[in-house]
This record gives sequence, C-alpha cells and structure tokens, in this order.
Amino acid sequence: MNHALITLMIVFLFGCATTYETARANNRTKLNQLSIGMEKATVLNIMGTKTISVEVAAFVWDKITNPYRTESFMSPDGKQVDILYYYTDQKASDGAITDDELTPLVFHNGKLIGWGWRVLEDVKAKYEIRMR
Repeated sequence: MNHALITLMIVFLFGCATTYETARANNRTKLNQLSIGMEKATVLNIMGTKTISVEVAAFVWDKITNPYRTESFMSPDGKQVDILYYYTDQKASDGAITDDELTPLVFHNGKLIGWGWRVLEDVKAKYEIRMR
C-alpha cells in the first residue's frame, strides 16, 4: 500500500476519534453543571443544541446532534415528560452511536427531574410510559 494513502487513513481515523471523544467529553463535563429543578431552556443552554460536525481534512464525515435524540410523552397527570439524550460514552468502536452510549435527561412539566438510565426507568415505571 502507498505510504501517502496509509498516512491519510491514519490522519482520518485519528481526526474522527478525537472529534467524537471531544463531543463525549464536553457533554459529560456539562452534565456536572446541571441541577434538579432547572428549567428545560436553561439545561438546553448549558448542554447545547448545536450540531457537531466531524471533519477530517476539510471534509464533513459525520454529524452529531445535541441533543442526539428527543422523545416526549404525556404523563397521567396531563403534564409533558421530555427526554433528551446526549452522546456521552463509547461502548464499541463501531462507528454507530447506540442507546447505551447516550445519557437521558428527563423533564417533567419543563423541569429537570434527573438524568441517567436509572432515572428514566423510574419515570417510565411511575408514569407507565411505554417506549420502543
């Protein structure tokens, strides 16, 4: 194989890994700034809503949205339950972002009630929410 091609591949792979790790690290750091009871708008301001472009050698390779995914439900008390998922972990270096690599932030009636999978499971049980 040509040395220039090998070098380009190494730069490409290193650039992607660094950008993904930066996105994960930034989101994990921002989680430490959150407090229970915060308004959703405040949390979005802290965590961010910008799309992160994974660029290598001036080419956009991939995009990571913040939040990565969102879901909304009505609770039995008629209040909105919103779940925002942020990319925070890497379980496998397979190029796919899976649910276990995301951290859910859970809101009830526009206020942050917690984050993490345990909080989400508790809320799903409490409000009898059925998810995919």
